[in-house]
Amino acid sequence: MQIYRSALLRFADDGTALYDEDGLLAVGPDAAGRQRVQAAGAWQALAGRYAGQPVTHLPGRIIAPGFVDMHIHYPQTDVIGSPADGLLPWLENYTFPHESRFVAQDYAEQVARFFIGELLRNGVTTALAFATSHPASVHALFTEAQRQHLRLITGKVLQDRHSPDGVRDETQQSLIDTEALIQRWHGVDRLGYAITPRFAPTSTPQQLRGAGELAARYPDVWIQSHVAENLDEVRWARELFPASRSYLSIYDDFGLMRERAVYAHCIHFDDDDRALMRDTGTAAAVSPTSNLFLGSGFFDYAGADRVGFRYGLASDVGGGTSFSPFHTMMAAYYVGRTTVEGLQTKPGLSLTPGQLWWQHTAGAARALGLGGVVGNLQPGCEADFVVLNPGATPLLARKTAQAHSLDELLFALIVLGDDRLVEQTVISQAK
Repeated sequence: MQIYRSALLRFADDGTALYDEDGLLAVGPDAAGRQRVQAAGAWQALAGRYAGQPVTHLPGRIIAPGFVDMHIHYPQTDVIGSPADGLLPWLENYTFPHESRFVAQDYAEQVARFFIGELLRNGVTTALAFATSHPASVHALFTEAQRQHLRLITGKVLQDRHSPDGVRDETQQSLIDTEALIQRWHGVDRLGYAITPRFAPTSTPQQLRGAGELAARYPDVWIQSHVAENLDEVRWARELFPASRSYLSIYDDFGLMRERAVYAHCIHFDDDDRALMRDTGTAAAVSPTSNLFLGSGFFDYAGADRVGFRYGLASDVGGGTSFSPFHTMMAAYYVGRTTVEGLQTKPGLSLTPGQLWWQHTAGAARALGLGGVVGNLQPGCEADFVVLNPGATPLLARKTAQAHSLDELLFALIVLGDDRLVEQTVISQAK
């Protein structure tokens, strides 16, 4: 049993932030040897249970749940910060040429090592990630995540048309490869597989149909793709699939919307789309730094909450501009505040600091179908957590020392924080 004494942040089931200035976190193995939270709460209330046991005391620090990133592209680690006029030119000029390099196992392994290291350095302990269309890229990422004990979900990208040589795959072989990868990796240690059409325009109906058949055959795997990110993309998808009611409906028509299905962006929606998300149990990966960088639009938080579908935050590296959850939460605040009128109408609202943090931890875990497993520090959760240092920079130290409420403290960390704030990332390991 490991006992920590520190300020402690966690969440109630309804998303309310719970905070103990003098907290206790007890971590110990379950029957299988996996480290889980045994107790979490106020030191005064819980310390008597653990009298005489050694304590790791972390004065001036905050223990918080590890962050959950709902959408990120590991092959785009070196694409981050590349200029472009918009989504489709950015894919053509930077993303596809770079992803073609992942046919080489040694290159994929080198990037996977850096990528996992960068996640951990920024406090991300669970991620749903895209690989490339090359099976070697999937093997490399799973292997490194397994070595580092990270909870990670990924999959081979499916893209059998409208893609250049080097990343375009062949329909039947892509489905054979996907099933083989599911059988090799899904459920191994903390790893999960995601059936991964890049987006509807780069898959033929035959490939999407095969992906849907695999999703039905393996109901506990994840599904991930993109939808309604950019207006040019929306028009293109509608031209290619005129029988579908909307861009989102294309995926439903092929059996690719259900629990554990996650679609990035979900910007250009109507209420029928939102209801389809809700009714199928599909979740949105909100990617604010990417949407701002590529000028794609603004996620409508009020619309999502009004209709009632699940969502959580994502970095979307490399369209996204940072691995840091603090930068992502700050961008989500900007997106929420923005009022849009015209083709995309969206009211502005102010997301609270607790809501922002929830979206990147327990709320994201719930959207992934991993509620009560990761993203929180309630008893029974896997013991993934970060140790934050509110005094990591002179400005952080000055600002957080003046916080008079939890909202003020959390918002200061969001606005001023980056990787320097994350002093330590602790991963749940099996003994």
